[in-house]
Order: sequence, then structure tokens, then C-alpha cells
Amino acid sequence: MNLRVAVMLSFTSFALACGQNGPADTGLTPSAPPTIAGAPAGSSPRLGTLQGRSDVIVNMHDACDPDTFNTLGEGTCIRNGGVTLAQFIAELTRLGTIGPWRFSPSNGNAEVGQTFVAINRGGEKHTFTEVAEFGGGENELLNELSRAGATVPECQDLDDDDRVAPGETYTEVIDHPGTVKFQCCIHPWMRLEATSR
Repeated sequence: MNLRVAVMLSFTSFALACGQNGPADTGLTPSAPPTIAGAPAGSSPRLGTLQGRSDVIVNMHDACDPDTFNTLGEGTCIRNGGVTLAQFIAELTRLGTIGPWRFSPSNGNAEVGQTFVAINRGGEKHTFTEVAEFGGGENELLNELSRAGATVPECQDLDDDDRVAPGETYTEVIDHPGTVKFQCCIHPWMRLEATSR
């Protein structure tokens, strides 16, 4: 089997494992993101405060191209234009990461009792999973290409509600002081490290 066929088969398995196997799972009508108090209309939230709350905002980004990513399964990518699947594989192989696939911010400070609100601003599903240590996600090929290492325990048994569709949010209460680490279990180079007190 040549490398191209092996990569496509692995990505097809990856897309199916992510629950992106048909129109029922696509989430084609993303919910409107929350607004930040005092932010200009139409601006993108950053580490800040949701109106009336003191949450820590984290944006989950990607730049998938639907024409090529949807060859992995209908609804894999629901944004307009972007990085083709071939460019994605080439850059990930070369750098071990892909800039547009990221958490923003990727580090910061927080207070115990605050809530991380992770907003999916991309076109693919992501997870915002607290991990003891950074490592690989649920797809061996992406782990290998990104040099992320073995799958971390927290990414080994995800529930469907751990997957955040485009336009949706995921919340996680900060319940202990110290260093907290979050990563995407689909794209393991997407990471956030914060200090909570």
C-alpha cells in the first residue's frame, strides 16, 4: 500500500472516529457565540469576560478547506475555503504543528471558581480536554505526524459531548489551583496551559 493510500485510509478512520460520518452529525447551524462586555460589535473574543460573568474565553481555530477535507466524510469541514488536506498533511509533517489549528490564547492566568469557555470558531470539531500532561490524541496518524507522542489517558475514552462542533461552546470550571493543561484530543498540538490561583 503506498503512503498516499495509507494516509487517506487513516484520515477516513479518523473522520469516522470523530463522529463526522454524515449529515446528522455535522452541526450545520452553528450557535451564535457569546459577546464580551465592552468589546466592539463583531469582534472576536479573547481572554476576557463574557457579559455579566467572569469566564476565561478560549477560541478554538482551524482553517480547513471543505472541498478537500470533506473527502474524509461529509460534514468534516463546514467553513469556506482555507487549507487543503494536502497542505495540512504537508505542513504537519514538516513542522509538527499547523498555525491556524490552535487555541487562542495558548497560555494565561485564571482564578479558582472561574470557568473556561472554549468557543469553536473553526470549521471542524475539536475537544477542550483537561490533561495531566500533554501528549497524543485519539488518532495515531496525527500523533505521528505532529510528534505528539502516545495517546494521553484523557483522550482514550471521549464521550460524544466532549466534541465541540463549529459555533458551539464547551465549559470547564477551574476547581483547583496550580497549572492546568488542556488540549484537543483530535488535533493534539492545539494546547493551552494556564496558572490558576
